[in-house]
Parts: sequence; structure tokens; C-alpha cells
Amino acid sequence: MNDETKSKSNFAPPTKRDILRAIASFSKTEKAVFWIIAALSMIFALATIQGVSRFFMVEVPTYGGSFVEGIVGTPRFINPVLAISEADRDGTMLVYSGLLRKTASGELIPDLASKYDISKDGLTYTFTLRDNIFFHNGTPVTTDDIEFTVLKAKDPTIKSPKRPDWEGVSVQKIDGKTISFILKQPYVQFLENTTIGILPKNLWKEVPTEQFSFSDLNLKGIGSGPYAVDAVTKNSGGIPVSISFSSFKKFALGNPYVSFIDFNFYSNEEELLSGLKSGSVDNINAIMPEEAENLKDRGIAIRKYALPRVYGVFLNQSSAPVFTDKSVREALNEAIDRKKIVDSVLYGYGTPIYGPIPERMDESLSQTEEKEKQEELAGRAKKILENSGWKIDESDGVMKKKSKKETSILSFSISTADKPELRAVAAMLKEDWGKIGARVEVKIFELGDFNQNIIRPRKYDSILFGEVISKDSDPYAFWHSSQRNDPGLNIALYANSKVDKILESARVTLDTKERAKKYAQFEDAIKEDIPAVFIYSPDFIYVMSPGLSGVEIGELNVPAERFLNVYKWYKETDFIWKLFN
Repeated sequence: MNDETKSKSNFAPPTKRDILRAIASFSKTEKAVFWIIAALSMIFALATIQGVSRFFMVEVPTYGGSFVEGIVGTPRFINPVLAISEADRDGTMLVYSGLLRKTASGELIPDLASKYDISKDGLTYTFTLRDNIFFHNGTPVTTDDIEFTVLKAKDPTIKSPKRPDWEGVSVQKIDGKTISFILKQPYVQFLENTTIGILPKNLWKEVPTEQFSFSDLNLKGIGSGPYAVDAVTKNSGGIPVSISFSSFKKFALGNPYVSFIDFNFYSNEEELLSGLKSGSVDNINAIMPEEAENLKDRGIAIRKYALPRVYGVFLNQSSAPVFTDKSVREALNEAIDRKKIVDSVLYGYGTPIYGPIPERMDESLSQTEEKEKQEELAGRAKKILENSGWKIDESDGVMKKKSKKETSILSFSISTADKPELRAVAAMLKEDWGKIGARVEVKIFELGDFNQNIIRPRKYDSILFGEVISKDSDPYAFWHSSQRNDPGLNIALYANSKVDKILESARVTLDTKERAKKYAQFEDAIKEDIPAVFIYSPDFIYVMSPGLSGVEIGELNVPAERFLNVYKWYKETDFIWKLFN
């Protein structure tokens, strides 16, 4: 072994004591430089390690966090069988789950069910429940609960808005986990019906049918959905002002990420916006487009989504005989400047429509017509009336039509709910129709009174109202003659045997193109009869906290469907190794 090899083999790294002695021999300047270099080296090493680590890691949602949703209105029925208002449906979407659940893309996926089978003739749908599915109180979900819920929805005494979905459907419980629904005839949209939330029979069976709508369970409901009701806070008058929800870890589709959700309820939009500005709420909707524009100008992100709603004036010929004159209906339909309404009232958050199905849902069904300026529309509408014998009475400027028996006056009222958008539209309609000699009275009603005392008993000459048309465009509930009386939704009280047959046939037509042809025939018949004056289809406006992620919202049927994938929303995240993701 030579001296060099010997020297290398005897080499040993410096000890801590050696290093400290060396540092002690440095001058003050040398010591300062040394420590700076050491600190920088440490920072660089840590950054390198962290960077390499992050390269092999991925950010994922984790559990925790909360948010507050601001809602205009007061819930009464957080109950899938009775829910009628937007506030009702919002709560129901969180608390309950059905056999199937719709995704943001419109696909139907198993929820409480693990699978389903459809018979070859399209008449029998058999569902098998998942294992280990529970209500929020820990009670297992069985086919007893499924059967009970459907039978309650069908019960005419309860007057469920879901009743038309289940007419003609029989329920056959096979065992605790298997249940079948037997239809009298094929119905292509039936699977959508099975998204109805399921009630726990063991709790609701004690409630008499006549007391069903008065039960405390309507607000403190127990379901099997992603969130459970923790607490309902009421004001001194017993009106709910907030509801607190917590995530349900045994939800069939997985433990929701966001731990807590609060709903704060407001009586009007002004209070709702005040809640947003004060930080009392994180998310809001149901605001006027004008306010959305104001918020956008302040840098707040506004999301908008297609909302398949048809807003129009539905004409009750039984209450106002003037509407039995087709020339009147034609003139009223012709005189409206729809684009002006969309631009000035909706600030562009909507689309003018001319028929009973929103055109953006299926552009093959109808095409937007080119319309002249308002002056030309009014002139054409007047001409229609004059050709039918109507003349302006110079004393009051109102169109009148004389016959041997009586003198008809072009006079009627429009009833609508006390919402800023509807009030503004009603005022514009009154102005447009006033230009052709119509005397129009606008009647505004508080929302609850509007539903209970105006819509349900059909006490109106005409009604400015919005209808929710499903994605598959089945307008049966709104236009079939069997739906003219409450709880049916045929608020124009329209009856046409030809249209009835078209709608009945379309419901059982499995071929998509053939069904589209039938709905085109339906639209043509409605445009010919003019039982309503269609005006616009609005956008759904949603102001959402930037801290929320995982939100997927597609084309909505109702605003509550923004919560379809609420169990996937998240506020908290963590980093894990890609290998374990």
C-alpha cells in the first residue's frame, strides 16, 4: 500500500467539534458570510426536496369546510312528495335520494338501486337495492319505503305534484331488496320518475293522510340523501329563517366532501343581496339580471346556465270570454316585442320564444322567427283585430266589437307573482297591448297566495307564469286536457283531442326522431290555436363562492338541480402521492 492509498484509507469526515473549531477561527465577516451561505443552501435544499415531492404528488379534495346558500322564499315542504316551491326543492335535493340520480350531464345513474332491468315490452321496470343503505336516523332503506313513497305520490287526497308521473303505474314489491313498476303502456321518460326521493315508511306511516301536509317531518325531514337536517331556526312568527345541514357519511354515492351547508332564507331579492354583501351568504341565485350585471361590474363571477322554462301569458277562456275570439289571441301574440323584453328586463340573460318548447332544448323542433320592430308589430296586430270587426272607441281608446246581442270589450287582467322580473314583464305587456287598444289590469300577488288562491283554483283571466319543461320535452302535464284541474299543470285550461292523441302517442314512442316529429306536430297545433302567448326562456343565474370546487352544472330542469352533484363539491384539499390517488 503506497502513501497515497494509505492517506485515503485513513481519511475521516470532520466531526461537529472540528467544524465548530474552524468556525470559531473565522473573523466576524467570515462568520457572517458562512452563515448566509449555509442558510441559503438549506433553503435551496428544502425547496428542491419540496419541488421533487410535489412532482410526485397530486392535489385532491378532502373532507371539511362549509358554505352558506342564500335563498329567496320560505320552505314548507322539504318532502319529495309535496315539494312545490324553489326553497322546497332545494332542501329536498340535499336531504333525499331516489332509486336513480341524475348527473349534471343528464345521465341517470344508480343511487339507492344497484341495478335495474327493463322488460322487452317496455312495461316492467325491476330495481334491486344496494346493500347497506340507510336513512339519516340509521334505519335501513327497504322496498317497503319505495312502495310507500310511490303510493303516497299517487294518493289523490295528498295532491302531490308528482302524481301525474305515477298515474297508471302499479307497484309490485318482490322482496326487501327487489321491486317492480308495471306500466299500462310504454313511457320513454319513466326512468326519470324513479329519481323521486324516498320517505322512511316507519316515520310517515303514523301520519294520517289528511295531516300529511301539516307534519313537522316536512321541515325536519329524514331521508337518505347526501345531507341530513341538523337544525331549523324560526323567527318569532314561526317562519323558518335558516336550516343547517351536515354531511351524511353513509350516503349511497359516498361521503360528501363539504361537511356543513346552511340555507339562509330571505323574503325578497333586496335582502338576499344584502346578505351577500355583508358576507352572511356565499352563494345566491334567483336574482334579477340587472343585479347580476351590477355584481359583474364589481368583479363578482356570474355563472349562467340554460334553464328549460317557458314564460308566457296563459289565457283562461272560461274566465275571460274575450279570449274565445281567435283574432284577439292572434293580435295579442303578434303585438309583443319579445327581444325588447329579453334585452331590457333580462339584460340578455334569456332567449325570446314563440312556442311551448324552449328552442335551445331542441332546435329541430322549431326555429326562432324574425320579428319586426314594435311599431310594425302593433300595426299588424291592429289590422288583425280590425279585419275581425274590432274598432277603437275614440272615447276611451279601447277596442270594441259590436254584435246583435252585445258589445265585447278588449279588456282583461294579467295575474302574476310578486317578483321584480314578472312585474317588469307584466308592465311591458300592458304597454304593448295598450298600443293596440287593449285595456289591461295587472294584478300582483304574494307568491304563496299566488299558488294557493290563484293558480290552483284557476281564478284568473290570464296568468303570467313560467312552466318547467323537462329535458326530454314531454309537455303532457302542461297541455293534455286531463291536466286542466288542480293538481294538473294545464293552466291555460286547454283542450284539443288532436293534441291529446299526439301527446299520448309521443310518450310511448321509443324512436327519438319519430318522437321529435310528434312534438313538432304538437307545436304546430299550439301555434295554430294560440291558447297562450309565449315570451321568453330565462337563464339560471348563479353567484357562487370562488372557494367552492368540483361543481358541475349542466342544463337545468329546475334550479334545485344545481345540487345534483353536491356530494362532490369541496372546499378543502390535500396533497397525496400519485401512486395512492
